[in-house]
Amino acid sequence: MIELGVNVDHVATVRQARRSDEPDPVRAAVQASLGGADGITVHLREDRRHIQDEDVRRLRELTHIKLNLEMAATDEMVEVARRVRPEMAMLVPEGRHEVTTEGGLDIVAQEARLRGVVAQLAQAGIVVSVFINADPGQVEAGKRIGAAVCEVHTGPYAHAFQAKGRDAELPAVVAELEKIRRAGERIRALGMRFNAGHALNYFNVEPVARLPGVRELHIGHAIVSRAVFVGMREAVREMKQLITQAAR
Repeated sequence: MIELGVNVDHVATVRQARRSDEPDPVRAAVQASLGGADGITVHLREDRRHIQDEDVRRLRELTHIKLNLEMAATDEMVEVARRVRPEMAMLVPEGRHEVTTEGGLDIVAQEARLRGVVAQLAQAGIVVSVFINADPGQVEAGKRIGAAVCEVHTGPYAHAFQAKGRDAELPAVVAELEKIRRAGERIRALGMRFNAGHALNYFNVEPVARLPGVRELHIGHAIVSRAVFVGMREAVREMKQLITQAAR
C-alpha cells in the first residue's frame, strides 16, 4: 500500500512571517493525520527559516504517526535527530540562498563523510533515507553508504509537466517519469525502499503513484496551499484518495 507523508514546513512559513504562534504546524500535523496521512515530514534547516527546534520536539511528543526529519548531514543535525528519534531521517542538500531544496544530494562526492553520518543515525535506531536525483550512480552510492531508503527527486518531472501544459503523455514528461521509474527499479533491486517527492501536486501526482514499487510520496506545498481553501484534513484526504486510487 502506498503511503503519504505530509510536509508541514509551509505552515511554519506562514507563522514565521509574523514571528507569531499561529498557524501551528503541530496542529496542522494532527489534522493531516485525521485526514489520512501516514507520516509527517519537517525540514529543520540550519537557518531555522520555518520549522523550529521546539516544533520538532512537540511533533515527536504529540503526533502518533511516523515522523520524517529532513536534515543536512551536519554534526548539529545528527545530534538533533539522535535526541528526537524520528522514525526516519532524510539527508538532503541545503543552501541558504535556495527557496526550497533544488536538487538531490550528491552522495558520490562525499561518500566517506555520509557513511559516517548514516552509521550514527542507524545506531540510534533511525531509518536513514537519502534524497537523490534519478541517477543510477547516486542510487549505487546510496547503497554503499548504508541508506535504507532512497527518495527520488521528482522536481524535474513536475517542472516538465507544468511547462508542457499538464500533458503527461508528451515526450519530455514521459522521459522524466521514465528516469524516476528506472531509478526506483534499481533502488528496489539493491534492497532499499523506493520513495519519491518534490513539487508533486493534485495534477501531476497520479503517474508517479502508479510507478512500480513506490512506497511513500512526500508532499507539502500543494497540500498546504489546498488547505487554505478546504482545510488541512480535507486537503490530505483528497491527496490520499488520488494516490491510493492511482496505485491500484
